[in-house]
Amino acid sequence: MTDRRRVRVCARGVVQGVGFRPFVYTQAALLGLSGSVRNDSTGAIVELEGAAADIDRFLGQLNDHPPPLAVIESIEIQIIPLVGGTGFTIADTSHTDGGRTLASPDVAMCADCAAELRDPRNRRFRHPFINCTNCGPRFTIIASLPYDRSSTSMADFPMCADCAREYADPTDRRFHAQPVCCPGCGPTLRYRDRDGRAAAGEPGLRAARRLLRDGGVLAVKGVGGYHLACDAGDGRAVAELRYRKRRGDKPFAVMVPDLSIAHAIAHVDPASAVLLTGPARPIVLMPRRADAAVADAVAPHNPDLGVLLAYSPVHALLFGLDADEPGPQVLVMTSGNLGGEPICYADDDALDRLSPLADGWLTHDRAILAPCDDSVMRADTPLRRSRGYAPLPIALPVAVPPTLAVGADLKNTLAVADGRYAWLSQHIGDMDDLATLSAFDSAQQHLRRLTAVEPEVLVADAHPLYRSRAWAHRNATGRPVRSVQHHHAHIAAVMAEHGLDGSGPVLGFAFDGTGYGPDGAVWGGEVLLADYKGYRRLAALRYVPLAGGDVSVMRPYRMALAHLWAAGLPWTTDLPPVRACRADEQRVLRHQLQTGLGCAPTSSMGRLFDAVAALTGVRQVVDYEAQAAIELEGLSREHDCGATGYRFTVDHRDPTAEIDPTPVLAGVIADLRAGVAPGLVGSRFHRAVATLILDLALENRGPTVALSGGVFQNALLLRMARTSLEEHGFDVLTHRHVPPNDGGIALGQLIVGNTV
Repeated sequence: MTDRRRVRVCARGVVQGVGFRPFVYTQAALLGLSGSVRNDSTGAIVELEGAAADIDRFLGQLNDHPPPLAVIESIEIQIIPLVGGTGFTIADTSHTDGGRTLASPDVAMCADCAAELRDPRNRRFRHPFINCTNCGPRFTIIASLPYDRSSTSMADFPMCADCAREYADPTDRRFHAQPVCCPGCGPTLRYRDRDGRAAAGEPGLRAARRLLRDGGVLAVKGVGGYHLACDAGDGRAVAELRYRKRRGDKPFAVMVPDLSIAHAIAHVDPASAVLLTGPARPIVLMPRRADAAVADAVAPHNPDLGVLLAYSPVHALLFGLDADEPGPQVLVMTSGNLGGEPICYADDDALDRLSPLADGWLTHDRAILAPCDDSVMRADTPLRRSRGYAPLPIALPVAVPPTLAVGADLKNTLAVADGRYAWLSQHIGDMDDLATLSAFDSAQQHLRRLTAVEPEVLVADAHPLYRSRAWAHRNATGRPVRSVQHHHAHIAAVMAEHGLDGSGPVLGFAFDGTGYGPDGAVWGGEVLLADYKGYRRLAALRYVPLAGGDVSVMRPYRMALAHLWAAGLPWTTDLPPVRACRADEQRVLRHQLQTGLGCAPTSSMGRLFDAVAALTGVRQVVDYEAQAAIELEGLSREHDCGATGYRFTVDHRDPTAEIDPTPVLAGVIADLRAGVAPGLVGSRFHRAVATLILDLALENRGPTVALSGGVFQNALLLRMARTSLEEHGFDVLTHRHVPPNDGGIALGQLIVGNTV
């Protein structure tokens, strides 16, 4: 017998139409609880089954952190008989079958399974696929609903008599756990090297661990796809992986076996510890310790490390259990792909595509049906919502018809919605090649099957050249395709997260790198008075020429010169970006800026951050998106600028006020010439942007302030802006459930595209 129990919870008050049912589902799924939630004439009825401690945690969340719009007047709890099951159902009167069963995200190995994995007396001792009703793969192995073993990739593994007995016992922790298996009836772990030599089970694990210890690169089949792993403390191994993967300087994530090792390499605050050890097990960005036993090449020029804890039994065994031969305790764990390609998840594809990258493969024969990259979080901000969170529903503040929103072209995530529920897909990636487009198509089909949403409406970004938009038009088949302006969608997404119904506007700051404006310019420094129906552009960063498009994005020195030219500031050779630009390139660039040849006007705040990073000498050429801004932020965190800073000027003569960075740029240059440290200059620049946000909010006092767009991934800027706004009495909306970058934009598209 176990401490498993089932309870009926009757919640009374304002619990309908406020996202209560999706909230209940999300919390139950994260805790591995089964059951259902439905409305009745006076409130909501929740039935929950699972471990007593997990039910207590659920009830604690319900009492202490209910949905923001819910008002719970009373809660009655009754213990009822066990009935089993692993799914969770939301009763929905819009469906003739009376309910909608939703797929769970993948859940990290629970403490009970981890203990059994280490127990020589347990029949699942060292079983690489141990799981129970409280943990294990879900989303990535489900082909369709209902969630039965026959509709998962475990259908290929008939249960043995012992597993079948556990599966049928309502008092067992594995009652109706669809992936249940044991060494006698489950998948098989295998290792093979580049020469085709293979070993199964324990010999294969030892060979894989030995490869890592000897400085090799291992392809590891995880829950949602293949990773490439190497010893994070071995500088040569990390450099070799970086070279093979064509990674440039983009940081790698690292995996550790437990929280104590995480503390040894990073400064882990309490909020980060909760994320690291929770059932979703995302990558968490945290400040790196100066004495961390991690090679500099893991995250060059970056003060943070992205750390995740081992979340599957395969990972735990790879690190080694008590009596195993020693192996690396900090592993680079990066997506199994070349830069820009989708993650490998099919075995034959992994052997083919990863052959130039890996020295060995640790794989198994349980198929992955839905590839799913790791999620990435800061303690207070999601940066990539994927494994462990997809496909949890997000409550919508207004009902929408069945809709598919195709997102943006960078960091693509699509979404489907019906009524007051929205489901965002896992992270798909940048829509810049056929492989990603194919992954997008597969993801939308899978998500539609799992949610039973058949879209009547498609919604896309207004950019005429976005591949996601082109896909929507190709696949509309007579359905309407509605366009939503990029930055309007950003603000709508953060509004929707917070349950705003759109009856009143917010003052939205949409700061990012790029987005198509209705005037044909590249927007990105926008101040919008917005609701779901529309927006008014109150202010924007002054246009500067973006010469050559992506050429200037990848060479921040060109953005610095463009900003200097627009501000009337000379290109003097004491400035780092001037020295970085060859004389012949300077002549061509100056001609472009003067004539407009090959230039698009841009108001991008992201590009201004690039320009200041170049001016301070931090970064002149980048290997990945926002590298210059990220490195500038890292240096700036080390300095407290106090009340000293630079100030933008704002010209209100036109209906859209023009934000002029000239005095900020002049202040940056003056400080650099006076010998002020680049980090302090950067801190003052961050303060100037935060002060600009406050000044514009004070000018437009009244609406709630919403902060969205990729620039608000910048933890220093977000903290400065939010603190100053709250000190002046503003209600500040920031992202909590979807990323501020383009990975969250589909949520805003769903709402705006259905608002008339």
